[in-house]
Amino acid sequence: MATAGRGVAARPGGSSRWVPRITMKALYCQQKSPGEEMTFVFQERENLPPTRDNDVKVQVRACALSWIDTKLLSEIKLEKELLPVGREISGVVLEVGRKVTFFQPDDEVVGILPLDSEESGLCEVVLVHEHYLVRKPEKVCWVEAAGTVRDGVRAYTALHYLSHVSPGKTVLVMDGGSPFGTIAIQLAQHRGAKVISTAYSLEDKQYLERLRLPVGIRQPLVARVIDVSNGKIDVAESCLEETGGLGVDIVLDAGVKLYNAEDESASKSQLLPHKHDIITLLGVGGHWITTEKNLQLDPPDSHSLFLKGATVSFLNDEIWNLSNVQQGKYLSILEDIMEKLSSSIFRPQLDEPIPLYEAKVSMEIVQKNQARKRQVIQF
Repeated sequence: MATAGRGVAARPGGSSRWVPRITMKALYCQQKSPGEEMTFVFQERENLPPTRDNDVKVQVRACALSWIDTKLLSEIKLEKELLPVGREISGVVLEVGRKVTFFQPDDEVVGILPLDSEESGLCEVVLVHEHYLVRKPEKVCWVEAAGTVRDGVRAYTALHYLSHVSPGKTVLVMDGGSPFGTIAIQLAQHRGAKVISTAYSLEDKQYLERLRLPVGIRQPLVARVIDVSNGKIDVAESCLEETGGLGVDIVLDAGVKLYNAEDESASKSQLLPHKHDIITLLGVGGHWITTEKNLQLDPPDSHSLFLKGATVSFLNDEIWNLSNVQQGKYLSILEDIMEKLSSSIFRPQLDEPIPLYEAKVSMEIVQKNQARKRQVIQF
């Protein structure tokens, strides 16, 4: 909650006028040394800096929580003692800089703060460059807008820019019951693809089987749900059976096993497929989109991919914020996500809205990868 204190500013003529000093709380994370567990702290901040020419001052109405990749921040030299928390925001424009052309006060907006942002989205008011925001449709609520935007960007990056999904393709979405998996399934199906998905629990399996089109013939979004929760189902065999032995055109993984089971570290999920399984179930000319940043392919793996003319791409949705070369495409993606949310093509997997005072506990859960639904703070 923002509170007003005392403050004095001098007029040009020398007289003084009373100016309220606004104090707001914002959430940050601390990590004293690499590998150490993060701690999340609320810090008080007074009066935002002046609004620059291209800045938009936004009153935040909702902010989604996402896992913080400290290793990536370290690699691109963005490590700080206090890292701002919360980047996916929705809110109302309070003020715009003199060169801002896209927005005006009272516009409803949504966007993702850049990696190098000094602002915590978990603050009542933030300053954002106009090129990171788009308008929020009136019929989309604050929580849904903030809670969908990042998963939407990831799904578009994977299915449009890395694999060019199109009608008639077969797409395998691993862990389809996750917030990202849900949006990826909905986007692939909307583009005319046949979708297969894996479920990591009975609850996920039932959820995926219930997914239906929002209008028209209420057919299932997922053609086949493969329940891998008991570890007895062969994913490659199931996919080849579903495709008549041809294999799938696009695989979107949620992590993979790099080594044999006895070599795998205990912390790794036993439900993840082996990289050999994914290569086996890929069809000719297929695309493997991986979230495994440390993927290692041995010569036999590469040879199998060569024989199939298949490709491997790494999904890093931060590429849009690491370079402004494709800013126009990025903003088009954000606008398209909001349009699909407005027309119920996207129906996100969200938890109940969380009040700001519980943000610290919720962020600890998110950072430990223990949240199965997208966590969104509502102001």
